[in-house]
Amino acid sequence: MKRGVRVFRSASEMGTAAAEHAAAVLASTIDASDRCRLVLTGGTTASVLYEVLASRFRETLRWEDTHVFWGDERYVGHTDPHSNYRMARETLLDHVRCPSHQIHPMPTDFSDPADAARDYDRLLDAELGGGAAFDLVLLSLGTDAHVASIFPGSAALDDESHWALAVTGPVEPASRLTLTARSLRRARHIMILAAGTSKAAALRATLEEAADPRLHPAAAILATTGELTWWVDDRAAALLDDLHSLDGAEGRQVTHG
Repeated sequence: MKRGVRVFRSASEMGTAAAEHAAAVLASTIDASDRCRLVLTGGTTASVLYEVLASRFRETLRWEDTHVFWGDERYVGHTDPHSNYRMARETLLDHVRCPSHQIHPMPTDFSDPADAARDYDRLLDAELGGGAAFDLVLLSLGTDAHVASIFPGSAALDDESHWALAVTGPVEPASRLTLTARSLRRARHIMILAAGTSKAAALRATLEEAADPRLHPAAAILATTGELTWWVDDRAAALLDDLHSLDGAEGRQVTHG
């Protein structure tokens, strides 16, 4: 397993560098296997990354060989201002040549969110049930250390049977769909984004050696056997200077971009 923490002077610099890294992962994966399974995140931190991919890498990446999924979704319509799908479509997907049948938003049109989760679960089982894995998962760190919609104490931390679950979050819109921690950990590459002072305490707590995933859900993703890289700005990294667990054999050293 390869880990790293990349620290940048601003969220804009971080987003640009993260987009360059994501593009390199997508390109190398497609070159090796003729397809890539990409999981998108919500949150404003990801918008710069998407905009860079949609502009600088619109023509150079093989979007026609990319299959797109989501890590979580608020249970609202796909045109709602809170929709993760809407944000990704407007900032990225409307601008690249990814075939519509390879774009798989989480469904939010079922009367019962649990039925929607089961529908997405079946889709992912068809895509990944034979032992395949997501090639690149993008995640954003919340102020309470949640990733996707896996909040502290969530059933999605412990579920080993499903790819996706319907959950209730502590913030509105409360009804959500999320991939489980088990689903996310199976990725070959994971990039977690964190920007701003409000994320500093959550980032430090997650990276503590004794971090409890039930209190800091992002810590549950650290058990991946794939490559995991944190992409953070100076403000989010403000509390990391004396965190000794960033040094040592696992290569979790801080490097300034």
